[in-house]
Amino acid sequence: MAFKIPTLSYDFNALEPYIEARTMELHYKKHHQGYVDKLNAATRGTEAENLPLEDLLAGISRYSKAVRDNAGGHYNHSLFWTSMAAPSARDTNALKGDLKTAIGRKFGSIGQLEEKFSQEAAACFGSGWAWLCLDSARELFVCSTPNQDNPLMDVLNTKDQGTPLLGLDVWEHAYYLQYQNRRPEYIKAFWDLINWSVVSERFTAATSQQAKGSHALCSTKE
Repeated sequence: MAFKIPTLSYDFNALEPYIEARTMELHYKKHHQGYVDKLNAATRGTEAENLPLEDLLAGISRYSKAVRDNAGGHYNHSLFWTSMAAPSARDTNALKGDLKTAIGRKFGSIGQLEEKFSQEAAACFGSGWAWLCLDSARELFVCSTPNQDNPLMDVLNTKDQGTPLLGLDVWEHAYYLQYQNRRPEYIKAFWDLINWSVVSERFTAATSQQAKGSHALCSTKE
């Protein structure tokens, strides 16, 4: 079975004015599709091509740099697209229940989470990602990873390992056409697009799956 790029649930122009259509089209069709194509080429004929993507990432230390980079790129982008919703379709009251309680317990408020997450994203040197994750003790934490690494990977420091709930791409290809070198503006815009309904579903799935001792969410292999 080949890895496949997931179908977007919205049009390329749906995230405007926060992310313009041309950036979305290039990001999805060229960058994400490129990671999927290279991942299939790197795993073809090996046992890795039949692994669920999350399991592949959890044991990524056993594989080549090509598998690491492109499996990460595929997973990260698949999670990124579904982390956002069109402004007109967002439920602004979706952040509630267990996730809201967990955010309040760990960060104090959603505003303080936004501040910490934004600082992490802005400080990421070069290309990488910022994350909101759930650790093995079922506590939320914020971290960043370089390149296409993510917190599922066993090559990261233990403190940065966990289940991703929300991820922001801070590679320049994600924002440069619209924001040029103004990464903080792009980061701020992201907070007007977050699909808290989906993030809450991930939180619920992650807590349940961690209780069973397995990884959660974001299946990306069709």
